[in-house]
Amino acid sequence: MTDTALTSSTLDAAQRDALIARLTALADDELILSHRDAEWVGHAPILEEDIALANIAQDELGHAGVWLSLRGDLDGSDPDTLAFRRDAGEYRSARLVELPRGDWAFTLVRQFLFDAYEAVLIDETCASTYAPLAEAARKIVREERFHLQHTALWVERLGLGTDESNRRSQAALDELWPHTPQLFAPVPGEESLVAAGIVPDLAGVQARWTPLVTAHLARSGLRVPATPSAPPAPRTEHTEHLAELLREMQEVARQEDPGTVW
Repeated sequence: MTDTALTSSTLDAAQRDALIARLTALADDELILSHRDAEWVGHAPILEEDIALANIAQDELGHAGVWLSLRGDLDGSDPDTLAFRRDAGEYRSARLVELPRGDWAFTLVRQFLFDAYEAVLIDETCASTYAPLAEAARKIVREERFHLQHTALWVERLGLGTDESNRRSQAALDELWPHTPQLFAPVPGEESLVAAGIVPDLAGVQARWTPLVTAHLARSGLRVPATPSAPPAPRTEHTEHLAELLREMQEVARQEDPGTVW
């Protein structure tokens, strides 16, 4: 990528539409995973980790707000309206983050896979030619690196712990791994963003992510499943769990008129 130069006023129409779609995907991943992580508050196996995971969930929620605010700069949309008044079909989250929280091993293995993806993606986004996006990424990247360090340690702890913790971690990985390719599925028009240096090439992000996660999983005593050979599902295809999650997450907001200020 080249030096940052682009602003909202210098994007062409195709770039604007594609960037709105990409920012929506970024935000929706964070928003939905934040909700899944928050389901552990008061239920984590140890108090220290209860607090740590709550903090990670809060970070993810904050990052979702950043991406939705950047979208709002492009199309005038309101972050709260986007979060609480869209139906499942309008979301662009990956299936990986939509799955129910599962047990502790499932949550931490999922968080590790996602954190590694985000750490690489945001690191490369820091060099975006779109100035607002690069600035946001530079503020977020440190938190994402911390998330990855934290969850990587947990994956190692569980994988090399007891026979039971290893079994649960392997079962989680076997279930989660087939969903990972969708993280790298481009949004419509993304090639125009890559060509302009606005977003990193997701194929390149995946090329960095794969050896990073597979090496750590192997060191943690876990067997990496085979990656599906079929093309990844587009981000318009969701699990049945998303609609149920949104009903819970949006219940209070939808009882009020749009624009209600608390």
